[in-house]
Amino acid sequence: MTDASPEAIEAVSQVSHTFAPWVAELGLALVETSATQAVLRLPANARFELRGGPGAGVTCGQTIAAVADTACVLALTGANGRFRNCTTVDMSVRFIRPLIGDADVVVDLESNGRKLAVCRVSLRAAGSEKTAALATATFLYLED
Repeated sequence: MTDASPEAIEAVSQVSHTFAPWVAELGLALVETSATQAVLRLPANARFELRGGPGAGVTCGQTIAAVADTACVLALTGANGRFRNCTTVDMSVRFIRPLIGDADVVVDLESNGRKLAVCRVSLRAAGSEKTAALATATFLYLED
C-alpha cells in the first residue's frame, strides 16, 4: 500500500473485521485513495480461476463481482475518512474480455451523498490498457 493515510489503513482493516472471511482471501491491496477514486491491486490466485476447459486460468466472474463490490466499500471508506456501514442495493457487471493474472482495479466515485453512493469500477490485467470488466454499484448508507 503506497497511501498510508489513516483512511487507507481504516479501509484495509475493514476487510478482516466486516466482510465474510473468504473476502480477505482475495488479497486486495489498496494502492491509493482520494475523495473521488481508489486504486487497488488484485493478485493472481488459482483459487479464484476457472479450472478446466477453454477458460482454464481465467479469473472467474464471481471473483470479479466480489472484487468490484469490495473495492467500492474500500473506496468509500477512504473517501469518507471512516467506515460507514452500507449495503449494496444494485450492482451490474459487464464482462468484456478474459482477466488473467494480477489485475488493476480502479474505483471512481460518481456520487457520494448523505444516504446513497454510486461507484464505477474498471478491472484490467495488470499493466494493460484494455478493460476486462466494468461494474457499477449503488450503496445505501445504513447510518449517518
